[in-house]
Amino acid sequence: MQIFKKPNFTFMKYKFFAFALSGIIIAVGIVNITTKKGLNYGIDFAGGTLIQIRFRNPFSIADLRQSLSNIGLGNSKIQEVEKGQREFIIRTMLPEEDVDQELEAHVTMGNKVVETLKKDEDRLASEKGLKDLNNIEMNQLTYIFQTSFPDKAEEFAEKIIDFRESAEQKGIIENLNQLTELEISPEAIELLKEKTYLGSMSIKRRETVGPQVGHELRRKATQATIWALIGMLIYIGIRFKFAYGVAAILTLAHDVLITMGLFSLTNREINLPVIAAILTIVGYSLNDTIVIFDRVRDNIKILRKLDFESILDTSINQTLSRTVITSGTTFLTVAALFFFGGEVINDFAFTMMIGVIIGTYSSIYQSCSILLFWKKIFNPKKGMGK
Repeated sequence: MQIFKKPNFTFMKYKFFAFALSGIIIAVGIVNITTKKGLNYGIDFAGGTLIQIRFRNPFSIADLRQSLSNIGLGNSKIQEVEKGQREFIIRTMLPEEDVDQELEAHVTMGNKVVETLKKDEDRLASEKGLKDLNNIEMNQLTYIFQTSFPDKAEEFAEKIIDFRESAEQKGIIENLNQLTELEISPEAIELLKEKTYLGSMSIKRRETVGPQVGHELRRKATQATIWALIGMLIYIGIRFKFAYGVAAILTLAHDVLITMGLFSLTNREINLPVIAAILTIVGYSLNDTIVIFDRVRDNIKILRKLDFESILDTSINQTLSRTVITSGTTFLTVAALFFFGGEVINDFAFTMMIGVIIGTYSSIYQSCSILLFWKKIFNPKKGMGK
């Protein structure tokens, strides 16, 4: 399949414009990072607590923030998961003077958040010894049924937990009458009314990372990126020539810097899935670059009468259909993840989306342009083939 039958675009004609455009974007990103206290690290790297809560009734972000302000956590990040003001992700971190405290301090902070958002009737029911059916665990629910329904205890408990976590309920039971459709006996439902209560909210997810672990993860993520670049430099240096390796690594550094700059400008969090996406972008961009470089090396032997700049243009044009098709299908996939994949994978998908665009652009304009300048500066009379 070929989108372009016989393309003859003069890509290298715009190499200076491409350099200027990339330079401006990178400079803006660096300035934004340095003037706004660095990148916005998530709890994976900075330490803290993430709590995903679903409420039975709508709860506005303003009311949430006011409740958190009452316990000194008004600067927590609150993100609505879906429209309807019922499910939120709350990210909290200790004040700057307390960030070096141990993991227990973060756990305590998370407990304070949960207790603050509980309604008074939840606290009163809990004080009476009742269990919250919207947060109870499997073994606790089985134990409640064990005394009256020993043969059905585990079956009843499993049905209720599965129902609560189903796509329709999204982690919370609205009222006990819903349980009648689960083939649970009326006597069992009466027992639940005696031993449990329906809490006003459900804790769907809770993650806590201590500051020391966060700093260690940040260090290892940086090392992983650096070692990946070094490994690629060695591979391309052996596969082609050192000049090709330098061009590829500078191109990949260009991709990473632009991605980091865009994350800073959009104030998105840097977390472990984002680092995974960045490393994926590095591999994707390198693959596209190698395809072009391989064609350049072949054309140097075939098109000996052309100057090196024309050989670069010819090589890019010959691989253009492949580049567009590959990038286009990849972009459609990650775009679907971005728009429909949900909150958890959103940052990863966003990174991949911009990475596919930047990687395709840099493979054409940055890698080949760097190779051209390398030849003009260091090897003006010799070829660039293996």
